[in-house]
Amino acid sequence: MTFSISARCPDTGAFGIAISSSSPAVAARCAHARAGAGVVASQNITDPVLGIRGLELLATGQSASQVRDALVASTPFADFRQLAIVDRNGITAAFSGSGALGIHGVAEGRDCIAAGNLLAEASIPSAMVKAFEQSRGFLGARLLVALKAGLDAGGEAGPVYSAGVKVVREAEWPVVDLRVDWSEHPIERLIDIWQVYEPQMEDYVRRAVAPESAPSFGVPGDA
Repeated sequence: MTFSISARCPDTGAFGIAISSSSPAVAARCAHARAGAGVVASQNITDPVLGIRGLELLATGQSASQVRDALVASTPFADFRQLAIVDRNGITAAFSGSGALGIHGVAEGRDCIAAGNLLAEASIPSAMVKAFEQSRGFLGARLLVALKAGLDAGGEAGPVYSAGVKVVREAEWPVVDLRVDWSEHPIERLIDIWQVYEPQMEDYVRRAVAPESAPSFGVPGDA
């Protein structure tokens, strides 16, 4: 039903996640990231509360494995959940309950972790980690490279219809939060949206933190 890649950029301290699913609006429920804390992917038969709680625990400085154990212990429905976590140090941890759907698996790499369920092939998380580790550039772009690699390796057992990418950095809000909630080609559409947004990303950050020096919007009527 879902495959995702979560990661930390050791150079910038950014955290992010890219995710896709056959279900609509997957990123709205499953993608959780907080600046300075880390990332939690809460997927399979999803409980978004686990993502919210996970970020709160990561923000206290707990490790990825400590947070995983606490989340699993906190829910009576752990068998239905799949978790992938990256902590502030780039250390990862995962959990797949006995009720994880279909072919499922996790692959952990340097500052990154991929997880999926109802996969076409068990090797898909490893393909995503490999693509991420071989990529360069801004974290959001690298996550999308890895997500596309997962799709190219087989993706889900059936078609995917939604996708999203989220990146947090120094601000309290995401510097990237792009979603395709329903499309026959959501990952390709998400990459198209990223290519429009990426050249403007830093302008939007400046508009938030230094509006007096931010560039104009370049639209009719904007002086």
